[in-house]
Amino acid sequence: MTRVKGGAVAKNRRRKVLKNAKGYFGSKHRLYKTAQEQLFHSGAYAYRDRKQNKRNFRKLWITRINAACRMNDISYSKFINGLSKAGVEINRKMLSEVAIDNPKLFASYVTIAKDALAGKNVKSVAEKANKEVAASPKEDTADISKLTVAELREMAEANGIEGASSMKKAELVEALSK
Repeated sequence: MTRVKGGAVAKNRRRKVLKNAKGYFGSKHRLYKTAQEQLFHSGAYAYRDRKQNKRNFRKLWITRINAACRMNDISYSKFINGLSKAGVEINRKMLSEVAIDNPKLFASYVTIAKDALAGKNVKSVAEKANKEVAASPKEDTADISKLTVAELREMAEANGIEGASSMKKAELVEALSK
């Protein structure tokens, strides 16, 4: 039986491995065997860290919410318990964003949680929460940014903003949101 060499297929396979190992230290980007080992490890690390990234972000959000809660004289655990009793369903990512961007709205969430913990009518507390979320100023900015430049310019001129005709969309949204 004749000897079969890898030829172009093996060369391409090795080239692909070395291309993926570009930037690795030492022989790990030069030699096929060490490069392949490192790619196996890198894939395992990437898979593991994609899971850990979710944990790390959740930790960050909880830390931010806790800091905002402490500023409003309540602990994180009581705050979350109060929100769940009130029937307010908002995830931690959004709560941390609200805590950073809109402290007044976050303070209203704290009062809702405190009312629910005190045993007040849970239905009225949940309705109050939904009204405050609907009245959030963040929503107005999001709606403004969906408009066209021509519509934004008309709104700016109606509000008496000077130089609206030469402004870009981002500048118009910023001027109208103030």
